[in-house]
Amino acid sequence: EHAEEMSSQQRRRDLVIAGHEGNEHAARGALTGVDPVDRQLALGALARMDALTDDDLRRAFEDEIASVRQRAVTLAATHPDVSVLSLLHDLDAAVVEAAAWAAGEQEAVDHDVVSMLCELGATAPDPLVREAAVAALGAIGDEHGLAVILAACTDKPNIRRRAVLALAPFSGPEVDAALAAALIDRDWQVRQAAEDLSPHMDPGGEAL
Repeated sequence: EHAEEMSSQQRRRDLVIAGHEGNEHAARGALTGVDPVDRQLALGALARMDALTDDDLRRAFEDEIASVRQRAVTLAATHPDVSVLSLLHDLDAAVVEAAAWAAGEQEAVDHDVVSMLCELGATAPDPLVREAAVAALGAIGDEHGLAVILAACTDKPNIRRRAVLALAPFSGPEVDAALAAALIDRDWQVRQAAEDLSPHMDPGGEAL
């Protein structure tokens, strides 16, 4: 057992080194290995050497181990042609949260992704998923997401803060009202976020 542990540690070290040295053959060999940690490291190694393909990611999205899917969808943030839609439907909340973050990083996403982010931002039971979805909607800036962002301005403090920041691309009376309310929120981080976005507002919410 000790020998097995030592060999797995060595294998993982070799994979990290492969990423730094550009050893694509070694990294690719581990992509289909039995150890899920190896598969995660292989994805990272390929990304480090700019050899990670869109198809590598799409295959990893179907991995049976949630941590591998999470690693893959995180790396998809810099692969705009890889849709993260399937992992926004994942059964693992950590995977969904990572997929929402990646969608926000991609910015240019299709309507189905925006719709799913809206659904998650409004109804996901996990607050971290709601927060990530709301942040992504702000990063994407699609008008379809505005209603969900406005509603999130009354969610838990962390989500309210993220929602206020997500209002940045939008304008209009509803946005002004949400920012005015955030300026007098009981949570100081929410107030701070509103102040950062509202240099033209005084603390009472009146336009200067």
